[in-house]
Amino acid sequence: MAIPVFYNLGFGHDAPWVRQPELGILSLSLVLLQGWFLAPAVLFSGNPAAWTLSCEAFFYALHPYISRFLSPRAIRGALLTAAAFIVLMFVVRSLAVVLPASFFALMPLPLLRLPEFVLGMAIAWAVRCGWRPWLPVWLGLGSLALTIGTIIVLPVLLVGQPALVVIMAFSNEIVAVACALTVLSVAVRTMNGRSTIFASRVHVRLGEWSFAFYLIHATLIYTVLAIVGYQEPSWRNLGWFAALLAASLVASATLHHGVEKPIERAMRRWKDERDLRRSAAAVDPVLPQR
Repeated sequence: MAIPVFYNLGFGHDAPWVRQPELGILSLSLVLLQGWFLAPAVLFSGNPAAWTLSCEAFFYALHPYISRFLSPRAIRGALLTAAAFIVLMFVVRSLAVVLPASFFALMPLPLLRLPEFVLGMAIAWAVRCGWRPWLPVWLGLGSLALTIGTIIVLPVLLVGQPALVVIMAFSNEIVAVACALTVLSVAVRTMNGRSTIFASRVHVRLGEWSFAFYLIHATLIYTVLAIVGYQEPSWRNLGWFAALLAASLVASATLHHGVEKPIERAMRRWKDERDLRRSAAAVDPVLPQR
């Protein structure tokens, strides 16, 4: 769906963001390897938003091995792992800032973002082992709101100041920690038997649609831009935002229920049938396996 929007396929589509299709580059996005390259033409090939899938495919490939590392550890070990990877995130970013021509500054995104994934796994394991910290939801959400607000406001207040450069350099790591606190606060409250607004049917459904929403939103935005062009700054543009939000929600719901869930069910059915055949073969070695 994204390729006709972002690539020139001979339909007279000549918007500034349109590129000529290159089969080799597009093929990297089909096998989720585009995120290992920093060149924008490769990193954002195919569906530009899908570079994150390269990271997630890498994370899920490592998931069993990270789990094997965490499994023998109790709460203390999991929290030490989480703290170590928080430190690692900031150290890597510091080295990237100090050594802009080094590997740390040119690290492929799946490697750069891996500490965030391990941080989430370590915190999840600590909670699974019984860790229930006192962390109110308002404190978790407040840390996230404060972090995002600060990142938005500081460039206006500290124009040209060295402090701004330092803070913005670490903005991704600061947001990652704030996100971890937010998720942890909501999870602990839920596991303590206390409901939150995020458990409502509407929020759960929006959460189910959220990744499809992420993958489709840029495609819809640039489709509209190709049709109507950039608009002059005006409060009337809030109408465009509302219309794009509604269209993205409808499209994400359609993709989730029409594509994502059916494929998930088919994959689970295939795995269940394979596991059943293997179990039967273990009982009766004469049974052929496919």
